[in-house]
Amino acid sequence: MASSAERLFYVLLDGIQEGSLIVRDPDGRERTVGAAETTPHVRVSIHHRDLYGRLLRDSGLGLGESYVDGWWDMESGRIVDLLALVHRNDITSRVRGDLRLKGRVLARHGRTLPTRARSRRNAQFHYDLGNEFFRLFLDESMTYSCAYQRQPDDTLHQMQMQKYDLICRKLDLQPDERLIDLGCGWGAMLVYAAKNYGIQGLGVTLSTQQQAWARRWIAEEGLSRRLEVRLLDYRQITGTYDKLVSIGMFEHVGKRYFPAFMAKAHELLKPGGIGLLHTMGTAGSRHPGAWLSTHIFPGTCLPRLEDLAQQMRRADLVVGHIENWKLHYAETARHWHDNFHANRKRILALGGRYDERFLRAWTYYLQLLEAGFRHDVLQLYQVLFCQGYEWTLPLTFDFSAREAAGIG
Repeated sequence: MASSAERLFYVLLDGIQEGSLIVRDPDGRERTVGAAETTPHVRVSIHHRDLYGRLLRDSGLGLGESYVDGWWDMESGRIVDLLALVHRNDITSRVRGDLRLKGRVLARHGRTLPTRARSRRNAQFHYDLGNEFFRLFLDESMTYSCAYQRQPDDTLHQMQMQKYDLICRKLDLQPDERLIDLGCGWGAMLVYAAKNYGIQGLGVTLSTQQQAWARRWIAEEGLSRRLEVRLLDYRQITGTYDKLVSIGMFEHVGKRYFPAFMAKAHELLKPGGIGLLHTMGTAGSRHPGAWLSTHIFPGTCLPRLEDLAQQMRRADLVVGHIENWKLHYAETARHWHDNFHANRKRILALGGRYDERFLRAWTYYLQLLEAGFRHDVLQLYQVLFCQGYEWTLPLTFDFSAREAAGIG
């Protein structure tokens, strides 16, 4: 006999009008909901009969945690397809979770607010998982941010190099200009800009493993006189630079510290200097979701476009150009997941924390990321700006000149 939670679960699913879902319960019985003539088509196998109550109580957090616990699996389709069905039919608005859930999430968020001390812990929680691990699903440049796809058959590495070249041209980089990279990751932007545009640069990161990788790479490329990577919080940086870039770091700053970040950007840029901010954003809640902020990115806060414009205006940073790379990030996440899946055995062989639960967590995360950009409110903003009101921004970012030279 079905429990009350199971009955309520299927009442909620009966509202599906776009796509179809086949659910196989722990006893092997199947139930189909939705419209078979529409997409996506998804088949899910439930292994634990307490899943129904867990989803009703913990909503999206429960969906992710129960997958990691092995309570359900996809029989056909991808997790991305299941999440697309959830988003398109607005199921989450009808499953808000237990009243205590919001309190737990807010308490967790409060413990991870990105103060100077906590920012380092937050960064190391994710980015110090191990260079060998990240090497198994990123491209050879170790770039862990949204790439730029120009053709459907572009490789992930091509997409990342196209991203860096477009950023260099937006910044109008010139030989021997000084570039500051806030949140430089494993150093790919600095290396690309130094080799192709002749800049001098400083990168900062809070990850010891990223710093070690970047320093070794810079030395191997013979760029140690041009580039340096330091283990610093952005609030600790001093000096003046011609150009500034920040790629995939602002989402870790925290809403409370948006003004401090923009003020620091103004301080670091010389008058008329150009900056580019590349950040995940949202068209909905600034909170990225309970599962993501609990298990993957503690302390994360996603800016809205109006947040960026408002804070830049207050810091006398003049916005010159904005792009949204939303679907580029969906494709980037798809590539990451494909690489991750292809290297499952090699990741398991790393031992230690890299067990089956870890694999399930990252399988869910990478597909959650793709689904958020492909079907939900996640955005990827690139905002080009200059310090002060002297207009120094380039007039065009056309690819043709560099394509003719075989670059990018």
